[in-house]
Amino acid sequence: MQGLPFQTITEFAALGLTLIAGLFFGLALHPGGRKWKERYRELDIESAAYRHQAETDLRDAQARVRELEAERDTLRKQAEAQEAAVAAAPAAAAVAASDADPGAGAGWRGWFGWGRDNLSRIAGIDEAREKRLNELGIKTYREIEKMTAEDESALEQRLSLETGTIAREQWREQAALLRTGHEQEHGSRFVEKPAAEPVETPAEEATVAEEPAAAEPTEVATSDEAEAEKTERENA
Repeated sequence: MQGLPFQTITEFAALGLTLIAGLFFGLALHPGGRKWKERYRELDIESAAYRHQAETDLRDAQARVRELEAERDTLRKQAEAQEAAVAAAPAAAAVAASDADPGAGAGWRGWFGWGRDNLSRIAGIDEAREKRLNELGIKTYREIEKMTAEDESALEQRLSLETGTIAREQWREQAALLRTGHEQEHGSRFVEKPAAEPVETPAEEATVAEEPAAAEPTEVATSDEAEAEKTERENA
């Protein structure tokens, strides 16, 4: 008993009273502690619900971003496809015309399948423009001859030409003449300029005016001879 902090009966009684008082004090405080625990649980539930809603909104936003990116990529591909179709329209029309007519591409020059016409013979197409046409796949008279109005418009855009240039310069008509061998007609209509009509000079007009005057002495001489014959007959 000497090692214990409480040695007397009075001290043990005081300890027992303290424990009983603490028990009652704890029981008195118990309803309040439960109230705070319930509040904590409510806040924890609200926080979890907020986190869940935030995560849901974030997932929805990310999904919407992916949808917009996919739509953007689709529109970009469609635009590129349309540009490629516009660029390939003249060449496609030319290839179709060549396939339809085995005689297309008369005036072949080159070897190893590089058959092409001398497009620079068409008035309005120089060597630089002919090279650009060849790059676009247009190499023969037939391909130019078979172009439609839509093909002409698309080609003018590719060549940076003013709208209506091909029709105004009559590329298709020239290509048809050259393809069919009417080179002389093509030269007279589109290459050679008609010679100017000669204009009469004042000297020529004077010469023409003097010619009737030169005939007057003959008429005078004829009248004198007639008068002389008449005089001789009267004297006889």
